[in-house]
Amino acid sequence: MAALQQVHRHRDDVAFAVERQDLQRKVRVRRASNLILFVVDASWSMAASERMEATKGAVMSLLVDAYQRRDQVGLIVFQKDRARVALPPTSSVDLAQKALRNIPVGGKTPLSSGLLLAFEVLKAARRRDPETRPIMVLLTDGAGNVSMTGMPAQDEALRMATLFKLNHIRSITINMEHQAFDRGLAQQLADALGGPCYNLPELRTDAILHTVQRELMR
Repeated sequence: MAALQQVHRHRDDVAFAVERQDLQRKVRVRRASNLILFVVDASWSMAASERMEATKGAVMSLLVDAYQRRDQVGLIVFQKDRARVALPPTSSVDLAQKALRNIPVGGKTPLSSGLLLAFEVLKAARRRDPETRPIMVLLTDGAGNVSMTGMPAQDEALRMATLFKLNHIRSITINMEHQAFDRGLAQQLADALGGPCYNLPELRTDAILHTVQRELMR
């Protein structure tokens, strides 16, 4: 570029005049990766086995292409009196297959515990890599019945949910309540999270997968 401009430049005693705009730097742009964290109610409050199988299928489908996109997928389940990380964020299909083989279901619904653990996992991932784009995919009817602090369980869950909005962590809530008996709790929770709430006609792997992929493209 500088060579083409020599005829128009005042060169004084130099043979070749270089200006600031001639200097170029190669900038390597790295694609931001997604961290998709499923957070699933594994209590008996809903059809837990069906829900878990559909979620496992979505996790595995996302992981098939995860290496190319540098994405990671993880899974938290909450049941009985606490939440636990069933699958730490990973891009490994083999690791996921082993981790998801046997996941217990049943018991009460510690919703706020699930939300708090998810928040901690996603915040830690963003600290490790600020370019990571975390998103929580929450499968719930929005009704919790186990408290960590002594607060009413529902109020506590809503308070935990506001952490996501305040920290600009994306979320998707998939409402698992039967539409004929929907009390609006999942929508209320999604509003506190600051993300959309989806009502799926059928709880199938492809329906969950399509919902997540559509949201990732936004």
